[in-house]
Amino acid sequence: MSTDKAAAAAPGKPPVEVAVDWEALEDAFENNAPEVHSYLHLTTGEVLRVVDGIADPQMHSRIAADSSYVRVEPVSSREQYRWMERFIQMLDPSDLRDELTLAIDGRGAFRRFKDVLMVNAPERERWFAFRSERLRVFMEAWLEAHALKAIPRPAPAPPVPEAAGAEPSAPPPDQLGARRTRNAEWLRRQLRDIAATLGARDLDRLLTFAEFVKARRVARSYSQRHEAAGGDEGEGDPGGEAPASVPPEALAQKTLPS
Repeated sequence: MSTDKAAAAAPGKPPVEVAVDWEALEDAFENNAPEVHSYLHLTTGEVLRVVDGIADPQMHSRIAADSSYVRVEPVSSREQYRWMERFIQMLDPSDLRDELTLAIDGRGAFRRFKDVLMVNAPERERWFAFRSERLRVFMEAWLEAHALKAIPRPAPAPPVPEAAGAEPSAPPPDQLGARRTRNAEWLRRQLRDIAATLGARDLDRLLTFAEFVKARRVARSYSQRHEAAGGDEGEGDPGGEAPASVPPEALAQKTLPS
């Protein structure tokens, strides 16, 4: 379903229930790079990301013709800048508040704001919580405007018990740890090899994405601790199978840098 079709849904019609992958949808709303386009799949609740210059040029038209997709409109840079201004106003008068005020003045405001908060863990987590709340408000309003209702994602299928006397499929814990270590080292080597082939502009984009992933990991950790302490209700289990109707060449785009 295209954005225009969704917005033109008949009034009074029951909303379409979607098991939304909240984490992926949050990423889509936050990323407003002009070359990145995100689509919500109404059957699976997953978010498909298409990057110009990497994806098939015909992919946009194919997705637009597929009624299973709704295009996600990310939050504008101007609005996200207002969030930084509001957050600074919430702080008590201090050197940090003065530093953040100077940081958001002029070009490169988002990067400088993040750099200042990186050395102040308590306020950094407070910022992540504030930004997540703002994003959730936008996402819920967007879902309502498109006659969509978020429902919990289905729990993953339990593992199939092994037959009696069968050989164990999982390696011993010590071997598993060694395998993970070797895998991480291999991935780091692959990343270094790829970085060696990129120019300055692409390297800057790769670094920005890596910093974003690192910051998001901190935010997820804060959210999990908040929920464990009795915060808001959970958002469902992220993940799940890739949508069957996604073009094969599109699947790889779900993890590409934005």
